[in-house]
Amino acid sequence: QIEFVESGGGLVQPGESLTLSCTHSENIIRRDIGWYRQDPGKPRELIASITQAGRTNYADSIKGRFTIFRDTAKNTIYLRMSSLKSEDTAVYFCNNPNWTSNPKYWGRGAQVTVSP
Repeated sequence: QIEFVESGGGLVQPGESLTLSCTHSENIIRRDIGWYRQDPGKPRELIASITQAGRTNYADSIKGRFTIFRDTAKNTIYLRMSSLKSEDTAVYFCNNPNWTSNPKYWGRGAQVTVSP
C-alpha cells in the first residue's frame, strides 16, 4: 500500500462534529503529515499539519475548530472537526507534505458534507 487511506467522512449538520482518520502502511508517526481538503474546481489546500516532533499548525479557516492529533500505537493521524460549517464541505486527504508531488501517495479521500 503506497497511498494513504482516509476514513470517517460523512454527512453532518452545521455545528456537529466529525473525526477523520488517516493511515498508511509505513510508520507515519515518524513523518510530517498534513490534512488537505479540496472543493470541486478548486486546488487542494493544506489545512492542518503535525510534524514528527508533534508541532501542529492550522489554516486560519479552521483554527480553533479542528484539531490534528495522532495515535502512535495505531499508526494513525486524526483530524477532529468541530462546529462544522457548510463551507467545510469538501473531500479531505492526508499526505506527507514532502510526498505531495507524487500522485501515487494520494488516497481517495474522505467526503465530508455539511448540510442542514
